[in-house]
Amino acid sequence: MSADTRQSLTNGFGHKRQSFRHWRGQRPFWGGMLTLLAGIPIMYVPYQNLTLGSLTIRMSTTAGAGSLIIGVLLVVLGLTMWFQPQSRVFAGVAAILLALVSLVVSNFGAFLIGFLLGLIGGALGVSWVPGKTVAAEPAAPAERAERTEQAERTEQADRAEEAGHPAEDAGTDAGTGPASDNTAVSGASPADGVDAYDGNGRHRAG
Repeated sequence: MSADTRQSLTNGFGHKRQSFRHWRGQRPFWGGMLTLLAGIPIMYVPYQNLTLGSLTIRMSTTAGAGSLIIGVLLVVLGLTMWFQPQSRVFAGVAAILLALVSLVVSNFGAFLIGFLLGLIGGALGVSWVPGKTVAAEPAAPAERAERTEQAERTEQADRAEEAGHPAEDAGTDAGTGPASDNTAVSGASPADGVDAYDGNGRHRAG
């Protein structure tokens, strides 16, 4: 058998196991299992003979048909919990009642074995509730770190861009600075010429 064949068989078994776990989680599996098992000894014990040496003890009673009916109903209720989980409360209560009735009908509930199994299985069926939907998982740490780093880079680029604009404006002002320093003082009329007043505010002659 090659490695690919083993891997395919392993993957197939794992897929079936995953499907079974998903199916089991959507219903009261163990409650149905115990209820189903409770019906087997209740049906079996009353129709068997117990031999002690040369002494044969017949276990069946006049209510043997009742034991058979109770056992069959418990098996049906167990299957109902599996394949009709919406009826789990009814099936659980019915299983508990049948387990109690088996105490007096079927040799003390098949010597308390079927009684205890039916009682526990019915209780599990009644108490089971569907699981809640799992909320979305938070982002992975690596993804969160990548988002944070990207946000920091964007912020640094914005800061560098904002810091570049004042430098360009300052260079433009520096180029026009001397011309503005040599302009005439406010208040000189255009008819007096550019040199009517110098930069110190004194009037030039001629």
